[in-house]
Amino acid sequence: MVPDFAVVVAGLLFGSFLNVCISRLPRHESIVSPRSRCPHCLTPVRSLDNIPVLSFLVLRGRCRSCRASIGWRYPAVELVMPALWLLCWLRFGATIEAGAMGVLCFLLLGLAVMDAETMHLPDAFTLPGILLGVLYAACRSGLRGLGLAILWALAAGSLIVFIRWVYRKLRGREGMGLGDAKLLAMIAAWLGPWQTLLAFFLAVVAGALFGLARMRRMEARLPLGAFLCMASLYVIFFGQATIDWYLGFFR
Repeated sequence: MVPDFAVVVAGLLFGSFLNVCISRLPRHESIVSPRSRCPHCLTPVRSLDNIPVLSFLVLRGRCRSCRASIGWRYPAVELVMPALWLLCWLRFGATIEAGAMGVLCFLLLGLAVMDAETMHLPDAFTLPGILLGVLYAACRSGLRGLGLAILWALAAGSLIVFIRWVYRKLRGREGMGLGDAKLLAMIAAWLGPWQTLLAFFLAVVAGALFGLARMRRMEARLPLGAFLCMASLYVIFFGQATIDWYLGFFR
């Protein structure tokens, strides 16, 4: 019970920090300074008003100074982050894999929200994410794992670049950003080829269904990165079981 509680508390704190990253990195602002402030009146947030989830409930979702509404994204991220970390703890136990997947969950959740809100996938998350994925592979399988992780990352990134090139040739405009290529490279470095392909397939299907649902609103652009991140979160916990279920049809 104590480890579970510690994981949840840590998740709440890192969820609060993740909100800072989500708010500032797409605008190329520092995540260190200035301190947290209301985006409407720019009044610094007091320490007692910066407690994850609890402060939002006490303030009833409004800034103490100007009474402007605080977006529901803040408590949502603060709740989802510890939920993901608790799942990592329950799924992988007290292992290096649990910690590594916790880091990946942090990166994926942040990138999913940033892409959904701004259509931007900051290099400050994707590039360190690729490096960390490669290092994790090296820790698990030595030089062979290091080489394979680099290979899978390059192959995954190249796949998006190729699709982007074909789309531009056929349609005469950009269809994907390079941020999507870096994101898929990051996912491949962490999860390997088969689980990455599963995540890509699920993201494309989900994105297509979401796009069809929005056709009446004439909103052409879709945050593919957000779908890739959400699909990868699914794959972390259920990817191998899904692959085994699918392969069972051919046995």
